[in-house]
Amino acid sequence: MYASLFDALVADSFLSPMRTVYVVSDSHLEEIRRNQRQQELDNLETSRKRLEETYQSRIKIIDEREHELQEELKALVPAQKKTDLATEETKKCAVKV
Repeated sequence: MYASLFDALVADSFLSPMRTVYVVSDSHLEEIRRNQRQQELDNLETSRKRLEETYQSRIKIIDEREHELQEELKALVPAQKKTDLATEETKKCAVKV
């Protein structure tokens, strides 16, 4: 433990890394803050545009797949009806015999 506050101050100043301190005027500080806010706003707008583009792209892919599946279902339904009709005719023939 340190013997005095002075010893603690001296030991800390020699053992800890030096820190850089910048002194700026209030107007310059406000300009820095304004620039940071503008950058953040620009980043948000860019992120929003990217998300909207990604969303629209996914919607397009989903719509295309939905359309493909609907077309496949339309193609399968008549084939099922033909099979059902053939089965019914076979049953009718079996009943008549």
